[in-house]
Amino acid sequence: MHMLVATCVIKIQLNGVYSLKEKRRIVKSLVSRLPQQFNVAVAEVDHQDVWQTAVIGLVTIGNDAAYLHGLLEKAVSWIAQNRPDIPIEEYAIEFR
Repeated sequence: MHMLVATCVIKIQLNGVYSLKEKRRIVKSLVSRLPQQFNVAVAEVDHQDVWQTAVIGLVTIGNDAAYLHGLLEKAVSWIAQNRPDIPIEEYAIEFR
């Protein structure tokens, strides 16, 4: 049996955010919605104390690399389409 772990790290810009409370509200909405839409685990993984930047990590497991890559790409696209107020600065997908 061959198991793959796929991760995606997404750096987003939170322009117009001027408090950690406001940032946490936005990040919390992503962290709760993404697992509902996609079969992924989600957490804020870096820049927790920076107001206008957030780094979100997604992870999923399976045995089909193409499917996992596509799933993570769809999650990134979902953020771009459904939350145009929080532009994605960069993202990276890796397999382990």
